[in-house]
Amino acid sequence: MPTLHPRITAKLDPSLHATLEGLIPLTYENGARPEHDLPAYVRAASAVRRLGRQLVIVQDDVNAVAIYDFEGSTVISMMLPRGPGSRRMFDDVIGNKHDKLDLEALALLPDERLVAFGSGATPAREKIVVASRREPVSLRNASALYRSFHAEPAFSGSELNIEGAVVYGHELLLFQRGNGAVGGAEEPVNAIGAMELDGFVRWLDGHGPAPRLSAVTPFDLGTIDGSVLGFTDAAATPDGRIAILACAEDSPNALTDGPVLGCRFGYLHPGGELRVTDILEGGRPTRLKLEGIECQPGKAHLFDVVADRDLPLQPALLGRLRVSE
Repeated sequence: MPTLHPRITAKLDPSLHATLEGLIPLTYENGARPEHDLPAYVRAASAVRRLGRQLVIVQDDVNAVAIYDFEGSTVISMMLPRGPGSRRMFDDVIGNKHDKLDLEALALLPDERLVAFGSGATPAREKIVVASRREPVSLRNASALYRSFHAEPAFSGSELNIEGAVVYGHELLLFQRGNGAVGGAEEPVNAIGAMELDGFVRWLDGHGPAPRLSAVTPFDLGTIDGSVLGFTDAAATPDGRIAILACAEDSPNALTDGPVLGCRFGYLHPGGELRVTDILEGGRPTRLKLEGIECQPGKAHLFDVVADRDLPLQPALLGRLRVSE
């Protein structure tokens, strides 16, 4: 059984300010690639990590990873294996949304391997993608790992929906978004689950059983216009804190998109305090669903963020988040 820590309640901090700026559409340098079932743009950016001069961006409804190169301001694609029906795109219009990997979280390991996690909201989404500069990208069934998440209701709540993954010291932290529907006696929950990083790496390399969570911390992130805020991503900062994103979405469960009512940024301090603020865009609270965040090198107050517009015919956005306190 993991250690269950006391619930942490987010505190709105009037001295903390977060401004979204410099938004650009994420379009591929080489346009659409019909032979690969790939559109001309990143459709649903859901997590981001920096590797050298590049940002690696995963999508929740396309089997392709996008790579943004700062030097040339270009976006290229790295293909993932095709899904059922030989498709790489998944949505309600095509009629295959239930087949999508729903990659929502991305961790950069100390050996520079990138691991993308499916949300776990359905069995089809209990997969991980592993990529590195040294070996081809691979898609792996991780149902044994996800069983260990489901086994901890303090973490998974009524519907598992992993939205963030951060390497923090000797631990891998997973961020559960509490936007699920009530199920029986279980309520949706926002939580951070911690597992030993070495144990995760051993399992990833085929040298041990699927690790279990060692600790779970539940969170009360507050509400906006009656809708509960839920984690959408997180990133470690150079000063030892964790930057978090949380969005309020008017949706009935973890599988259905809805209108975004607001998005907040916060700093989680090592002692457990979580200070948050509304993210402003043009002086007003943003209505974009920010789903990915990463620190700019050596800076604890400037971040790269990606927004998923939940519109298959429009590109996802890349922007900067400037924070002051």
